[in-house]
Amino acid sequence: MIIWISSYPKSGNTFLRSFLSAYYYSKDGKFDFNLLLNINQFPSLKYSDVKSYTYVEAAKNWIYNQKKFFTKEKIFFLKTHNSLEEYFGYKFTRNSETLGAIYIVRDPRNVVSSMCNHYSMSFNEIYNKMIDENASLSLKNSEGDLSNFSFLGSWSNHYKSWKNNFEFKTLFIKYEDLEVNAYDEFWKILTFIEELTDKNEPINKKRFENSINSTNFSSLKRKEELHGFKESPTYKKNNRTNFFNLGFKNKWQQNLPEEISNKIKDKFYNELKELKYE
Repeated sequence: MIIWISSYPKSGNTFLRSFLSAYYYSKDGKFDFNLLLNINQFPSLKYSDVKSYTYVEAAKNWIYNQKKFFTKEKIFFLKTHNSLEEYFGYKFTRNSETLGAIYIVRDPRNVVSSMCNHYSMSFNEIYNKMIDENASLSLKNSEGDLSNFSFLGSWSNHYKSWKNNFEFKTLFIKYEDLEVNAYDEFWKILTFIEELTDKNEPINKKRFENSINSTNFSSLKRKEELHGFKESPTYKKNNRTNFFNLGFKNKWQQNLPEEISNKIKDKFYNELKELKYE
């Protein structure tokens, strides 16, 4: 069964994956980038049994590929940026394949500047993507296969699709809370996972503390500077853009043009209020 680590892009997904991979896939909680290979992304070409040459074909195969690659007898953590909205009538997942999910949400005004750095796009380009109800992430391989197609939709619809889901249990975590209250938030996450899996195993406090310390943002940034990070979009280029850029230091009040911040506040007013983002 699958436990999703879900978020809109640049909202802390890799940060959480790092912690979980350190805790569950190491003996002592000491993080290494190779541990992330235990929590892969879906949809992806790796987990595709048939080629898809259109977005609709890719969406049609989402649940088929989950059945094919992830048995019900084992727990799989999977990263996704996919919305839970149906895409031309096709669901992303069902409770027959999914045990639960952890959804990370981040102030969209900080998401904008983080995405600008990651995708080398302008503020206006990213804003337009975030309000686009048909937005997606996709990359054809050399054969034109689109099996890694992820449907984003708008930032608002993405958040609401997971928030309003009652098909399986979903834990919501605010990215900002991982900064101000890391110990309690990560403890809450592990407790949620243990309850989902019915393991009833006590949390290993030493491994837990090591996992927090070895995956704090400054540690991850330092590891990337020393060794590089293969998930960075410019990993193989000489003018490399850091995947771990500003992290919690990314403050929209300092980095975002007033015009863009006002647009986001107007467009996502209800969600910002609900999430208590000032």
